Amino acid sequence: MIDRAILGFDRALRTVFAPAHAARPLPGGELPEAELDDAQKRHAAALMRVNHCGEVCAQALYQGQAATSRDVAIRAALGQASDEETDHLAWTAQRIDELGGRKSFLNPLWYGGAFAIGVAAGVLGDRWNLGFLAETERQVEAHLRGHLDVLPASDGKSRAIVCQMERDEARHAETAVSLGARELPIPLKLVMKLAAKLMTTVAYRL
Repeated sequence: MIDRAILGFDRALRTVFAPAHAARPLPGGELPEAELDDAQKRHAAALMRVNHCGEVCAQALYQGQAATSRDVAIRAALGQASDEETDHLAWTAQRIDELGGRKSFLNPLWYGGAFAIGVAAGVLGDRWNLGFLAETERQVEAHLRGHLDVLPASDGKSRAIVCQMERDEARHAETAVSLGARELPIPLKLVMKLAAKLMTTVAYRL
């Protein structure tokens, strides 16, 4: 238990403060840089900052859930998903840099809040834990589809990253369902949407 806590703390520090390293190649890395004006660059960078914040939250959620899960198979599934989310973290950070943007000033706050939510979800039991994971991934998938509608059409690099992230999130939700996720009550889903809306609105600016 102590070893897991130390590893969790180390991962938290690396997620928030250290550069992430992707195991998979950057989607769209071979594409040429689009000709974007300053306003388009700022908009695309802000959207990628929002996505980066989402990945910081995803890391925290998975770690909080894994810390309280009672099932070894579920902890393994959460760990695998977390590794893929690390790719997302690295990809979005790189794209923010390429667009001349910056990461959110509030990443430590996002991480702490998401970790607490993950711990609470895990305490409720593994089926509820998985249900929370599945619903989170569905909402993130929908959020990413929305970004494809508002990213500059010519920004193929950002769009390639978002498309791959969307595919990964859909697969994570399917995995959670296959492991026995419970369907969350509608009021809880609405609360999750409101919390996500708050985060994305603030992160777009800060």
